[in-house]
Amino acid sequence: MGKQPGKKGILYVVATPIGNLDDITARAVRVLSDVNLIAAEDTRLSRRLAGRYGVRTPMVPYHDHNERRQAATLVARLGAGKDIALICDAGTPLISDAGYRLVRLAQDRGCEVVSVPGPCAAVAALSVSGLPTDRFVFEGFLPAKSPQRRRRLGTVQNDPRTLIFYESVHRLMATLRDMVAVFGGDREAVVAREITKQFEGVRRGTLNDLLEWLASDPGLRRGEFVVLIRGRDAAATPAADVERVLSILLEQLPLKQSASLAGKICGLSANAAYQRGLKLKTQR
Repeated sequence: MGKQPGKKGILYVVATPIGNLDDITARAVRVLSDVNLIAAEDTRLSRRLAGRYGVRTPMVPYHDHNERRQAATLVARLGAGKDIALICDAGTPLISDAGYRLVRLAQDRGCEVVSVPGPCAAVAALSVSGLPTDRFVFEGFLPAKSPQRRRRLGTVQNDPRTLIFYESVHRLMATLRDMVAVFGGDREAVVAREITKQFEGVRRGTLNDLLEWLASDPGLRRGEFVVLIRGRDAAATPAADVERVLSILLEQLPLKQSASLAGKICGLSANAAYQRGLKLKTQR
């Protein structure tokens, strides 16, 4: 990629495979081979991919811990006319990975930033989830601790769009339990594991169903996960509102009658309202 004297280099944001190495594009291989430098999240992992496709371009580390310092260094090299490719360990850079500072700074300094698109775990999981795909929101990784995690989930509790989260194997079960507490166990959801890898699997059901399924076999709780939650029906009444109506009615009426009225008021089946009312009575 020869440059005219004084012309700035180009920053290429290059997507790489999320599991199956055959998923890399011919364009990505060409760009990685032609640039002057590759900025990689983990150079050890990226060298394996490079070796597979005969890419001999020098690499430097670029990750969350050195992003602030390394971004300035890399942009200086762009300013000197060097082309650079940014890659992460798997998938599309900047999607729950470092890179925002570099892209922003490169643009601010007048450098061209070019996307070389390819795999993304969030989009791949959504495409096979069986959940609505016309509107969705990517939430990335949730907080590690349950109180903060539930607060974050509460901010999207009534969002009508399909919700997409990344989660590690170590927090998967705790996160699903928090999702049950916030969204309700009957909310439809999907767990996608090891997308494009040997033990790939996609399971759809209610949050309660998915918790039971994962608890039944520890072998299922391995690898990397994408969790998708169906958005709340715009016409549906939030669970908190249903319980508030039931609580008021139960102060004056028997359970069956309260459930029948609450169902009509909140747009629920009588049986669903009855089950919620029964749960409320046992908690008193």
